[in-house]
Parts: sequence; structure tokens; C-alpha cells
Amino acid sequence: MSKKPIEINSNKYFMYCGIGGILACGTTHFSMTPIDMLKCRMQVDPRAYRGIFDGIRKVTLGKTGLSGLYLGGTATFIGYSLQGMGKYGFYEYFKYTYGQAIGAEKAHRHKTLLYLSASATAEFLADIMLCPLETIKVRMQTALPGTSIGGFTSTLKHIRATEGLRGFYKGIAPLWFRQIPYTMVKFASFENIVEAIYKRVLKRPKSEFSKSQQLGVTFAAGYMAGIMCAIVSHPADTIVSKLNSVGKDAGGKGPSIGGILNELGFAGIWAGLLPRIFMIGTLTAAQWFIFDSFKVKTGLPTTGGDGSKSPIGKSHNDHR
Repeated sequence: MSKKPIEINSNKYFMYCGIGGILACGTTHFSMTPIDMLKCRMQVDPRAYRGIFDGIRKVTLGKTGLSGLYLGGTATFIGYSLQGMGKYGFYEYFKYTYGQAIGAEKAHRHKTLLYLSASATAEFLADIMLCPLETIKVRMQTALPGTSIGGFTSTLKHIRATEGLRGFYKGIAPLWFRQIPYTMVKFASFENIVEAIYKRVLKRPKSEFSKSQQLGVTFAAGYMAGIMCAIVSHPADTIVSKLNSVGKDAGGKGPSIGGILNELGFAGIWAGLLPRIFMIGTLTAAQWFIFDSFKVKTGLPTTGGDGSKSPIGKSHNDHR
């Protein structure tokens, strides 16, 4: 007895997209923890390391050894699993909902605007779940020698005891400023790059390619989208790292956004960009590949089309 296919744009479909997002984001962000940790430290103190390899050498030769590269890994895994669930699940939900509101014809004609609006809404909600874990992660990773609070649980308790709920969400505005443009570029550029590959490079409809070939297109488009994401969101990422660092002024207050901008200047805002391009490019490609692989495994189509159909679709058969 064959399994009944999951209907596209059904509640079950959105739920499966959320599960795919957990698998895609939680695992990939955790795997990149060493690069992320070094990047955060370089943003807070550009003199900390001369580059990625110098940072790896200094951390592994220190007291913590190899495990020091995965500082903040638990917070990263939990936070980005929650964010991935919201990002991918809500994206598909709002893409369909907004598309239905304006109609299939307008959705097809203004598909990039549809991708941008759906991804912005999805990321806004996903970041509310991510922010407390991002705060814990950055606080752990940017702690100066002798100021470390400890592990995940002790850092959580310390922030709650000293700053309350506000302490977990003081970085929500710059996080939105970083993540929403990032996700808008990630989804809109990915969908358009996939379409361009089929139309202009391969010059054949998506349906004529096997699932493994489609996943190859997914990975290539994901990497190109990731490079664009890294550049667009990097200044805000630097601000988030500095804002959540443990440094405080004489009055006992954390750094302000204006103070950070004055301190770093234009060049400082772009510190750590190269490791972030490598991290985000690899991360984004891997996320799309894992997400689409999960969809294929569960009988769903890969993300993106060749421009021949409305991006919202109405049934399982419309996306074959």
C-alpha cells in the first residue's frame, strides 16, 4: 500500500518544512561553531587573531584545547534549530498565504516581492525564538580571559539573575537588522538563481532532471545566495557581537549601537568578513541541500521552479 502524498500547502506540508528547517539550520550552524566563535572574537577585538588559522592555533594550544573551538555550541544548536523551524516553515506558509491574497497571476508576476515579504515575516518571528540563545552564545564566545561566566546553563542563569528578561532580548533590534535582510536575500536570491539556472544555463524544464540533479542545482544556488547574504548582513552581525559582549563602561552599562559604530568606524564594521563569507556561503549551501534532501525523502518537490508555474501552487500535482 503506497503512502498518500503530502498535499502541497497543507498544514502537514508546512509542518514538514519546519522539520526540514530544524535539520538544516541546527546541524549546519553547530558544525560551523569554530568559525563562528573566531569570527565573533575578531569582531569584538580585531587584534585577537591574525586570521582563521591563527585563531585555531591559539585556541587549540590554550587551556581548553580542541573543545574550546566549540564554545557556545549548545546554544548555537538549540537556537538555530528553533530559528530554522520558524524560518523555513513560516516562509512556505506566508509565501502561500500572501500569494493567495493577491492571486496566482499577480503572485507569478511579482514573485520576487512575494519571496521578500514572506521571508521577512518568517524571519521576524523566527528571531524571537533565536534571540535568547544568540545572546547566550555570543556572551560565552566573546568573554575576555578571566571574565568567562562558564557553560551554557551558568551563562543563562547569570544573564537572568543580573539583567532579567531584557538581557536576553537587548540584541533583538540589531538581530532583526542582521537576520531579516539576510533571510530576504537568502530566499529571494535562491529562488531566482534556481530559476535562472534552469532557464538560462541548463535550458530545460526542472521536471526533466532527476532528483539528484535537482539537488545539485540546489547546492550551487545555495552557495551563490550565501555569499550575497554574508555581505548584506555583516555590519549588523558585527554590531550584534559587540552588543552582546561582556564589556561594560564605567557606569556599568553595556555598549550602545552608536558607541559601537563610533568605536569601530567603517573598516571595523567589516572586520571578520572573509571568514563570514566562507562560513555563510558553506552554511547556506548546506542548509538548502539538507532542506531539499529532506523534502525529496518525504516525497516533496525541491524548492524553486523554472519560471513556468506560479510560485504558490495549489496541489501536489502542480509541483511534480
